[in-house]
This record gives sequence, structure tokens and C-alpha cells, in this order.
Amino acid sequence: MRKFSIVPMFTEMQIAQRVDQVADDIAKDFKGQDLIMIGLLTGSFIFLADLMRAIHAHGLILQVDFMTVSSYGAATESSGIVKMLKDIHINVRDRPVLLVDDILDSGRTLQYTTTELLKKGPSLIKTCVLLDKPERRIMPVHADYVGFEVPDTFVVGYGLDYDGRYREVPAISRVEFHEE
Repeated sequence: MRKFSIVPMFTEMQIAQRVDQVADDIAKDFKGQDLIMIGLLTGSFIFLADLMRAIHAHGLILQVDFMTVSSYGAATESSGIVKMLKDIHINVRDRPVLLVDDILDSGRTLQYTTTELLKKGPSLIKTCVLLDKPERRIMPVHADYVGFEVPDTFVVGYGLDYDGRYREVPAISRVEFHEE
């Protein structure tokens, strides 16, 4: 593993406040609807858990399922090829879906998963991401709900990892790599 240091970007409190704001927007937009949240594993699991509890606190009852897709492996850059590793089990036909991911980077993952979900016939699909890196966008994809916009930097914590590590860190930090 390359040498690096971790520089804080968003504290636990800042994240909690923003998650609550996003949850309020989602709860208002989906009021009275039979919402299904689909989390993209593994990076979104902490965000998704906090978000669904916050949405519940704002009065919306929902169901949850997960998809696992991969385009990174152990790298810090996407391979550019998105692979489905685990599909959902819930029937989404004629129901609204909120697709939740940790980070919107190139847009390949969100475009791929949205396309796959559309084949299952939901009444609509909206997307929610914890972090948005618009500078990295390759595909014409935009999230409907965004926690934070970040510059083109590698980040860890709050579910985001570097080679499977640092997901458990409650804050979000920038990784600064050092020359060997």
C-alpha cells in the first residue's frame, strides 16, 4: 500500500446534519408512496442506514434491498467496466425506487444500475449519493439528492474505503498520497 495521510473534510456532525436535510427532502418528495430504497454495496451501507432511519424519523415507511456492483477492485481509479455481482430480490414493478450510492464519480455505476433497474419496471427511479465529484463525470448522469459536492480527490470514511479499509471511520477524509 502506498504511503498516505488522511485529511478531514466532513465531521460526523456535519454528515449527520446533511443526512437529515436530504432525508427531509426525500420524505417530502415521496410522501404517501410505497418507496423502495436500493443501496449499492459496499460503500453506501453506512450512509443508507443513517438515511433510512432519518427518512423514517420524517414519517416515511419504506422497504430496502441491495445491489452489489464493482468497478474499482483494490484500485483508487475505476476500471471503467461495471459488473453486477448481486442483484435485488424485491419486486420493484410499478413502485418508486430511490437508488442510493456512496459517491458519484464518472457516472458509470449510477448509469449502469439505473439502466438495470429500469428493466424491472419501477414507476420511477430517483438517485441519491453521499458525495458528488462533478469534475470526474464521464457519463451524463446527475443525482437527484446529493449530500456533499467534493473536488476530484480520493476520499475515505463513512463507508468509503481504500482497499477495503477505513469504512468504519465516522467522518469523511481526503487521502493524500506521498512519494515513496
